[in-house]
Amino acid sequence: QVQLVESGGGLVQAGGSLRLSCAASGRTFSSYVMGWFRQAPGKEREFVAGISRSGVFTHYEDSVKGRFTISRDNAKNTVYLQMNSLKPEDTAVYACAVRMADGLATMSIKYDYWGQGMQVTVSS
Repeated sequence: QVQLVESGGGLVQAGGSLRLSCAASGRTFSSYVMGWFRQAPGKEREFVAGISRSGVFTHYEDSVKGRFTISRDNAKNTVYLQMNSLKPEDTAVYACAVRMADGLATMSIKYDYWGQGMQVTVSS
């Protein structure tokens, strides 16, 4: 069982920045592929970004490329999502997730454990 605790969400004006953090329990964090997902009201959950076990490989949803950066610190069991140039359409509940198998994945069904989610609201 892996527990995830997220922080860093909140309200920001358009054009602003937020940094989300997700701390994982356990001593094998470096063996997890990590991902960030979001779900806006009335919409399906969507993939935002993913990072490989080592942190060398990353993958982004097209609408956040160049604005969001995913990173991880395996010594701190933490994954981050730096969000810059935020837009009102980025408003959603953001959640981190753990994938036990190797390889990046964009489908939520490929992930095994989830954080509780946190609200990010971007005002215009």
